[in-house]
Amino acid sequence: MSLTDWIVLGSTLLAIVAYGVWKSGSSKNIDQYLGNRSLPWYHVGLSVMATQASAITFLSAPGQAYSDGMRFVQFYFGLPLAMIVLCITFVPIFHKLKVYTAYEFLEQRFDLKTRALTSILFLIQRGLSTAITIYAPAIILSGILHINTTYTTLFIGGLVLFYTVYGGAKAVSYTQLLQMSIIFTGMFAAGVLVVMLLPQNVGFTKAIKLAGNLGRMNVIDWKFDPDNRYNIWSGIIGGFFLQLSYFGTDQSQVGRYLTGSSVGQSRLGLIMNGLIKVPMQFLILLLGVLVFSFYQFNRPPVFFNNYEVEQVKKSQYAPQFNQLEKQYNDAFELKREKTESLVKAFDSKDAKQITAAKANLKVAEAQTDTLRKSAISIIKKNSGNDNVNDTNYVFLTFVTHYLPRGLIGLLIAIIFLASMGSTASGLNALASTTVVDIYKRILKPGESDHSYVTASRLATVFWGLVCIGMALYASKIGNLLEAVNQLGSYIYGTILGVFIVAFYLKRIKGTPVFIAAVITEILICIMGYYNAVAYLWLNAIGCIGVIIIAWVLNKFIKPGAVVSGSS
Repeated sequence: MSLTDWIVLGSTLLAIVAYGVWKSGSSKNIDQYLGNRSLPWYHVGLSVMATQASAITFLSAPGQAYSDGMRFVQFYFGLPLAMIVLCITFVPIFHKLKVYTAYEFLEQRFDLKTRALTSILFLIQRGLSTAITIYAPAIILSGILHINTTYTTLFIGGLVLFYTVYGGAKAVSYTQLLQMSIIFTGMFAAGVLVVMLLPQNVGFTKAIKLAGNLGRMNVIDWKFDPDNRYNIWSGIIGGFFLQLSYFGTDQSQVGRYLTGSSVGQSRLGLIMNGLIKVPMQFLILLLGVLVFSFYQFNRPPVFFNNYEVEQVKKSQYAPQFNQLEKQYNDAFELKREKTESLVKAFDSKDAKQITAAKANLKVAEAQTDTLRKSAISIIKKNSGNDNVNDTNYVFLTFVTHYLPRGLIGLLIAIIFLASMGSTASGLNALASTTVVDIYKRILKPGESDHSYVTASRLATVFWGLVCIGMALYASKIGNLLEAVNQLGSYIYGTILGVFIVAFYLKRIKGTPVFIAAVITEILICIMGYYNAVAYLWLNAIGCIGVIIIAWVLNKFIKPGAVVSGSS
């Protein structure tokens, strides 16, 4: 990067941190630190979106579309329906009870052990997910500076930890408002520039048409297949359960809309998220498709992770890899000619000519794909990691190689900001759940507000260090966008099932639902380990499993057997 880009990157990051600390002030009590209910609906909506739209979204989603097309957008089709259910059911209950965490309600409805179980499940899932969001921007600095991700992970984790510890939930919400504004501007500018960088005879329409002919505009798949990760059915049904659990029971999200000044403000914030999130995700994926079309005319690297490429070129495999890279470059020149022929065929509007040109391009593409796979196999041998994947580096490579000075720094700052926002929300949620559901309720009840604020800050530091430690191992999990949602699907369904029973099945007591949750979670982990079904379906199976097992057990367990933990 140029000096201009470094100045833009550094000043943007410093400005965001300073703004959040200044606007939030120092939190004097636990209500201010964990979720002061004073923010308007647009703050709530943008904060909710920023929590979900981490660096993973802006780093991995374009790469996901580049390699797999638009079908991932179906993952979000259940979101609007989930927002409606949340507004009707979850939001008024949480506001009425004036809870800090979603799990406080479960003790009031069931007992202490059920509250503790769901809190622990959340802490496990959110801890792993937050670690991944810390690792995402470490990839960026590693690629730019050509250094190990260990150092960049420590830097990003430390920066986020500082302003999260200082300001709490309010600092997170204020910084996210500014972050989302910058993110929308920067991503829009990147999309415009991709189109401008295409050849003169290839505009937006032809770029989309070209991508469609190469299988990247696969927006909707109507075929029902439980083993297919992304189709209309897994998106609407499995995605609905995942989104309902994520926004309704995950403290990182519940904590965001509990900062709303009223039930109405929280509802409007969630509705805003439901209306904007799907189009936003569609456009981010479309940006990846445009980058794919761009790389049909401009030679992409044989492997987008330049750090791994540099390592293999220093190894014993260097001669073999260099030869494959040369063959790949030559094969791409032929592929580019076939791409240009297909574009000319579009102008002719001759169906036979288009079909023939498309077939020729497919043959050329198969050749480059074969050479790329051979190169990747060498990289895997050299690194000793069978999960080496470069989809997380596709958009980053495009940004750093082709965008003008200044904008490179801004777009990289955007990805950093997204990571900082979602990581801060995750750490704040982990701290609030640890303090409110475990420390305050079980270990140290009846302490002063000052004591709990101190405990919250210490809990934030603790979880920050834990997540940074786990982030150091995140390189082994492949595409970050899929990984974070797959981890969530192992746990979210079970937690959602507990809440559904709490809200709607009033006769079921604490012990049956506790046992049902434990049994279901074990079954879900087994199914996930053996890939029994596509991961989105685990959310629906987990939720329904808890409901059915709890209903059956409730008929056999006598009320006197319930161990109640009143609050």
